[in-house]
Amino acid sequence: MAIAADLPARTRRSSDLSKHSAEVFAEAEDHPVTVTRRDGESLVLMSKREAEARARLLNFAAQLITVTLDESGPLAERMSKAFPWMLALSPTDRESCAQDLVDAARASFSTDQAHLAIAELTSWKETAVAVAAGLGSADVEWLDDDAGEAVERP
Repeated sequence: MAIAADLPARTRRSSDLSKHSAEVFAEAEDHPVTVTRRDGESLVLMSKREAEARARLLNFAAQLITVTLDESGPLAERMSKAFPWMLALSPTDRESCAQDLVDAARASFSTDQAHLAIAELTSWKETAVAVAAGLGSADVEWLDDDAGEAVERP
C-alpha cells in the first residue's frame, strides 16, 4: 500500500485546466489536486465522493471528540450514547466496536484516508442493524467449499 510520500505530485497550474482539462479532471477523480494560481490563493479540485468522505470523517471526528470529553463510564458506554445503534450489539461487541472505531479513526487521521474510519463505522452499524433484525440469532454452519462438509468457524 502506498503512503503519502510515495504518491505523485498533486499540484497543477491553473493553465493546465484549460490546456489539459481531461488529464487534470482524471487526476482529480483519483485524488485531490491543488491548482496554483498566479493571481490568487491555490484551490483544491477533488471528486464529490472525496469531499463527502472528508465531511463524513469530520462529522465522525466531532462525535468521537464529544465521547472523549465525557468521562462518565467506560468507552463503549459513552460511544453508545453518541451512536445509539450500538445498543443492538452485545456488551462484548460494543467494546470491540468502540475500540475498532477509535483505531480506525486514528488510522484515517494519520494517513489522510477517510475511507478507513467510514468503512469501519458503516460495517459496525450494518452489523448492529442485522442483529436488531434478528439475523444474528440463527446458528450458522460453516461449510468447506470444496468438500461440502461442515468445518470449524474461521
